[in-house]
Amino acid sequence: MRSLAPIAVAAICLTSLIACGPRRGGGSKSGELNVALFKGGYGIDFFEKAAKEYEAAHPGKRIKVWGNPRVWEQLRPLFVAGTPPDLTWPGWGMDYWPLVYEKKVIALDPYLDGPPFEGSGTWRETFEPSLLALGQYEGKQYMLPYFFSISGWWYDKALFARHGWEPPRTWSELLKLCAKIKAAGIAPITYQGKYPYYAIGGFLVPWAISHGGMQVFDDCQNLVPGAWKSPSMLEAAHRIKQLMDLGYLQKGANGMSHTEAQMEFITGRAAMIPCGTWLHSEMREQLPPSGFEMEFFLPPVLDNGKGDPTAVAIGIEPWVIPTDGKNRELAVDFYKYLTTPKKARQFVEEKGTLMAVKGSDQAKMPVYLKAPAAAFRAAQVTYSSEYAQWYPALGKASQDAMSALMTGEATPEQFVQRLEDAAEKARQDSALPKHKVVR
Repeated sequence: MRSLAPIAVAAICLTSLIACGPRRGGGSKSGELNVALFKGGYGIDFFEKAAKEYEAAHPGKRIKVWGNPRVWEQLRPLFVAGTPPDLTWPGWGMDYWPLVYEKKVIALDPYLDGPPFEGSGTWRETFEPSLLALGQYEGKQYMLPYFFSISGWWYDKALFARHGWEPPRTWSELLKLCAKIKAAGIAPITYQGKYPYYAIGGFLVPWAISHGGMQVFDDCQNLVPGAWKSPSMLEAAHRIKQLMDLGYLQKGANGMSHTEAQMEFITGRAAMIPCGTWLHSEMREQLPPSGFEMEFFLPPVLDNGKGDPTAVAIGIEPWVIPTDGKNRELAVDFYKYLTTPKKARQFVEEKGTLMAVKGSDQAKMPVYLKAPAAAFRAAQVTYSSEYAQWYPALGKASQDAMSALMTGEATPEQFVQRLEDAAEKARQDSALPKHKVVR
């Protein structure tokens, strides 16, 4: 899922950071660094301040940080022309994988196997392995995580407390709860119908995994013949239709944008919604001043399912170092600084999101992040819906099919057949680079 979340920031004490800040390797990285960033909900001010800290501790170094909300549109011609920045977070709108295929970004393994900015061990060991894995291709690391998101369901803890409701852990509990919520005159579940990937990630994939195990979805992403129309995918589609038939999905949600559906949730007209951990920051300006307590829980698992009930969906917006950048060594060193435990904890506290650096969950975490962080720590297995980035046509086809299912234009059987047909096209396209989920 893509994070679009707006959020506030706090100031950093520059004086103390100069005194005890970045020092390692200061004399070996020369020149200026050009850093281009996605200026979304998290802004770029954190990185501008970090650049000043780094410069203060490394005399002679200059770091230019710039960005805008659609920075990927400016970056594409720069990559083509061979004049990209030295370090970049291009944002969710960038088509990352062609950069890898065309060798426009470097493999980072030699640096990851070297020392971190501070401390012992290797730089690689400072990252959560499951998040690093999302940036690998053919055994090499091309992309690096910074913050990350966890997807699940959300409810208003205060609303549930007033009614004596508990968040459902299983499908049977979900049906019983939805009946009570509907009887109270509230829509049990809403969703961001204009963007069907929310329903794919919030309903379809979790229930397919719950039914048949993680191999079900791994096979789908690995383009195993028949995987997209497997019994588990079909069962998940039938569960979605059952919710529709029972009237437990909010009427009109198919036409709602992400913010419209999320407003239905935070105003109490809908009790639950699937979304990533960016939800709070994305809706921060619209949150009620009191009486609303956003809380996270994992999608209810199917009774007697084979899947691991602790499975968690994760996602990243990666950073890369362009091959044609002018100052690769300084780019690496600055990113090492950004991923020190101290900076990672600061990002958690100032921006209200989870970080890919080990130990960052020891930061003073916002209340709404505590349950997602606990779910990540407890997860025996994690997964990410990467197929849409690997195979864009399949991603588009899956969204179109999901939209048809949610509007009743396709039966569950027709839905999974459409998915399988799209997967077969990707499978047969010899010019399309193939990926493989490895566990």
